[in-house]
Amino acid sequence: MLRGRPWPPLYRPPPQVPPPPPDWREYFCMYRDALPPPVPPPPPLALPPRRQLLPCACLHAPSAQQHPRSRSLDNVREEDEAMLLEYHRHEPVARQRKITHHHSGSGSNHVANKENVKRRSMENLLEHRPTRRKPVGGGGPVGGGLNGSVGGGAGRPRFLAVTSLEDVQAVRCAEFHPTGPYYAVGSNSKTLRICAYPKLTDLREEHTTVQPTVLSKRTRHHKGSIYCMAWTPVGDLMATGSNDKTVKLMRFNAETATLEGAETELTMHDGTVRDVCFLEDTSNKSSLLISGGAGDCKIYVTDCATGQPYQALSGHSGHVLTLYNWGGAMFVSGSQDRTIRFWDLRARGCINVVTPLTSPATRGSPVAAVCVEPSGRLLVSGHEDASCVLFDVRGGRTLQTFKPHTADVRSIRFSPSAYYLLTAGYDNRLVLTDLQGDLTTPLPSVVVAQHQDKVISGRWHPVDFSFLSTSADRTATLWALPPV
Repeated sequence: MLRGRPWPPLYRPPPQVPPPPPDWREYFCMYRDALPPPVPPPPPLALPPRRQLLPCACLHAPSAQQHPRSRSLDNVREEDEAMLLEYHRHEPVARQRKITHHHSGSGSNHVANKENVKRRSMENLLEHRPTRRKPVGGGGPVGGGLNGSVGGGAGRPRFLAVTSLEDVQAVRCAEFHPTGPYYAVGSNSKTLRICAYPKLTDLREEHTTVQPTVLSKRTRHHKGSIYCMAWTPVGDLMATGSNDKTVKLMRFNAETATLEGAETELTMHDGTVRDVCFLEDTSNKSSLLISGGAGDCKIYVTDCATGQPYQALSGHSGHVLTLYNWGGAMFVSGSQDRTIRFWDLRARGCINVVTPLTSPATRGSPVAAVCVEPSGRLLVSGHEDASCVLFDVRGGRTLQTFKPHTADVRSIRFSPSAYYLLTAGYDNRLVLTDLQGDLTTPLPSVVVAQHQDKVISGRWHPVDFSFLSTSADRTATLWALPPV
């Protein structure tokens, strides 16, 4: 009797609604194994608006109608001084905004203010787009036309060879002291020299190149060639690296311009030491030495207070060719394995890897030189295929690839105010590239110096608009502009 009674069910499931038909994109992604729609490109690098800068007159023909006073190499100092006056006028506002300096130490207030100018000068790279002008023809060997063509007008400013240090073998490296009155030179002859930086107020167009004043000299400083050197940000320590697989750490007295005390020799490398740089450990108030090269391809971190390496950073599969630090606990390295690695000592390892594509047909080229703009936004790399790559660090994208040289690019540095880029290559030339404008468009460049053989390095003076170059022609030359 109970079995035949139609009892109501205890649970009634809700009526099932058929799912909507899949979107065509979802259909292709799920059922046809197709790729999703391409991700839209990131927005262009937008930098905060700042004071508009005029382009360099040495890179373009003058145009009096558009620019009554065009920016040129001979008035860089005047404009920098005007910027310093503007900074002093707004110094209380700057303090309220807590503007900090990347470099601290024994430098004067003038140097500190220069650092302020340097740090803020790259903030309008993409905002200001100067009108491209026709190149100026004619001239001599150290003033070139656009895109590497040698020549300059009769009234054009040009860099003069102020001093030239001659050696018996190729000169590989030279570095200015952070305060500017000295510079050090190292060569394949194993000799280390400390030279005095001359006064440039009396420099004239008819200047004759002379030998620099050597304040200190050490012969057989290493058992092999001196490949690299660096100063601490305050200039109290110097480090040199060699193909004898050692790094030497020395204390420098800026008052007497001499190396004092016993040197510390570091032997943790098992190959040629190709580059060194210093970091400041703010927690322990001491300097850290970063060194890398051939052999095991590791980057070593050494505590300068104890002279003991305490960290070995692995990651590169090829020789480490270049290192660069722009303040803080971060630095970058370039390698024969065609990659650039970003390192953060706080993270105790690599935090990013970039492989710049120098041409569509290749997978990149060995990174021989690397440099980062003082604010940390823009990275420039130089490669063995004569290419330079502009990389947006924050956006994580390549802005453009250009070739200012016809052979290996071995050195890259930003100018003191970060308006220009100085590159040195194995085509015997040093090229100045104008970075004022849209970094995604072709950049004007000019040959500013030339050697008789391969140029190995180029370094800017920390304050003045002058630079040092070292070459396989066995010279280290100081180049500068005559005063206005």
